[in-house]
Amino acid sequence: MMGKTATVLILASAFSSAMVAGIFYAFSSFVMPALARIQNSEGIHAMNSINVTVITPSFMLFFMGSAVLGIVLGGWSLFSISQLDSQLVLLASLLYVVGCFGVTMVLNVPLNNQLAATSPTDGHVFWQTYLKTWTLWNSVRTASSALAAIVFVAAALKRAAA
Repeated sequence: MMGKTATVLILASAFSSAMVAGIFYAFSSFVMPALARIQNSEGIHAMNSINVTVITPSFMLFFMGSAVLGIVLGGWSLFSISQLDSQLVLLASLLYVVGCFGVTMVLNVPLNNQLAATSPTDGHVFWQTYLKTWTLWNSVRTASSALAAIVFVAAALKRAAA
């Protein structure tokens, strides 16, 4: 991969992936445990509210922007895949696009949709399953985003050393 544009995009991907990792880390480390400590109906109501409220330009810029940059950079890296920085970019892109964005679309969003369809007063059994399953997959998203950020930084450092 050549040029300053690629380096800027790689660094932007590192930053946006790290931002997403931080947001998801907060959920796994203290938001979900806090919701588990309150009444089931209140937890369900709060999480449903969070799932609606999270759709903001600021969050979507990082979450979707990282996916778009990952797809663009991953595709771009294939043109010079014999170079280590391109291999690192491809790895980081796959970590984010599959491990974060893909897990979100295939696992977390369907769980959120199930929760939204669950009555807060009758959903106590599902809520306990939701808490465990959603947090597990959120932790996968967290790790994938964080690793993507680290690997993007490694690619940028490799480019700088070249």
